[in-house]
Amino acid sequence: MKKVAFYTLGCKLNYSETSTISRGFEEKGYKKVGFTDTPDIFVINTCSVTENADKKCHKLVREARNIAPDAYVAIIGCYAQLKPKEISEIPGVDAVLGAAEKFRLLELLDGFVRPKEAIVHATEVSEAKRFNTSFSIQDRTRTFLKVQDGCDYSCTFCTIPLARGKSRSDSIENIVKSAKEIAASGVKEIVLTGVNTGDFGLQDGKRVEHFIDLIKALDKVEDIERFRISSIEPNLLTNEIIEFVARSNRFAPHFHAPLQSGSNKILGLMRRRYQRELYQDRVETIKRLMPHACIGVDVIVGFPGETQEHFLETYQFLNEIDISYLHVFTYSEREKTLASSMDGVVPNHERSERSKMLHILSDKKRRSFYESQLNKSFVALFENDVENGMMQGFTENYVRVTAKYDPLLINETRTVVLTEISDKGLVEVAEAESEVLAH
Repeated sequence: MKKVAFYTLGCKLNYSETSTISRGFEEKGYKKVGFTDTPDIFVINTCSVTENADKKCHKLVREARNIAPDAYVAIIGCYAQLKPKEISEIPGVDAVLGAAEKFRLLELLDGFVRPKEAIVHATEVSEAKRFNTSFSIQDRTRTFLKVQDGCDYSCTFCTIPLARGKSRSDSIENIVKSAKEIAASGVKEIVLTGVNTGDFGLQDGKRVEHFIDLIKALDKVEDIERFRISSIEPNLLTNEIIEFVARSNRFAPHFHAPLQSGSNKILGLMRRRYQRELYQDRVETIKRLMPHACIGVDVIVGFPGETQEHFLETYQFLNEIDISYLHVFTYSEREKTLASSMDGVVPNHERSERSKMLHILSDKKRRSFYESQLNKSFVALFENDVENGMMQGFTENYVRVTAKYDPLLINETRTVVLTEISDKGLVEVAEAESEVLAH
């Protein structure tokens, strides 16, 4: 029985796809092992959102070769689609598979005999038309369920359309079927993932379904206690969606909506499909209907043309609106994007300083949000994440909580009261049901 190890870089979508591919190996008789367990085959699923992700791929190949010098090393994912030839020339790489080929890995590389020169299976991204149903399972307490892939937007900083192709979706029928299969495995929370999740419903280039209808159908799936929407564009986060989540029994009051910039001028240069006024309206609508809701924000600093005034405009905007945390990305030039040739390049040291300022702001926002939830009752799902005798979990509104370790709590939901904030920003929980902190 050959042993295979997987390593995933990047987003939740990548995790869902890696997990699905790994199950295909297990069904064929391969044994899934850890990265350091001297596997016979390494499969590295790459990301290419930032330059750092590319560097990580190179490092992982070196590590794989150190661990198992004779193992087969296959590279898949976004970086593999964008730069297959470059990756094939990395010492130690045996095969590179693009977006249209990665789910055929077992078929294309049957036997996994190391070639004299790296094999490349990477057609043009326009060939990536098929939607491959994917979800993670048994890897974490929560399951990531892929509902959409690709993107038809043309943001000037982004390589994802070049790496994943056109927007396409699974059907509601298939997704509900997957959700029921996941529920049967004992999973209690499903996170809906996609490249442009809110654009769900396109099949063969035609819109046949809508995201609101998907979440309405999933809300009826029994045995899944909680659904969470991973990320959704603000222009696609409609009032109808917000209102449905507010009255839903299963959808978590947690939204992650990328802003990228609080300056309308920079949003225009980025070719985003909204202005800051719409974003503010979405935040206010969420908080009016769900005051306890958690709102996460993606933001990019150092985009070409972003002056200090534009940055401060973003900072002030984020400081004033009622959000809960930030994911801060320092702009990095990506080949084949319009932004890479734009004027007004921001020096790296200024990008770094702006990033630091927003990270500090994020810490303040998160603590303020946590403080607003103290002495309130929520339902926490505890995970198999134990440190110094304490275990962690998340409430429905994405507050990370800690409690004394109890193996009976893993993958269980319990009603808890948030009592205090620890030095790490985690909220300690008090007993709200007799068995919560039972020993």
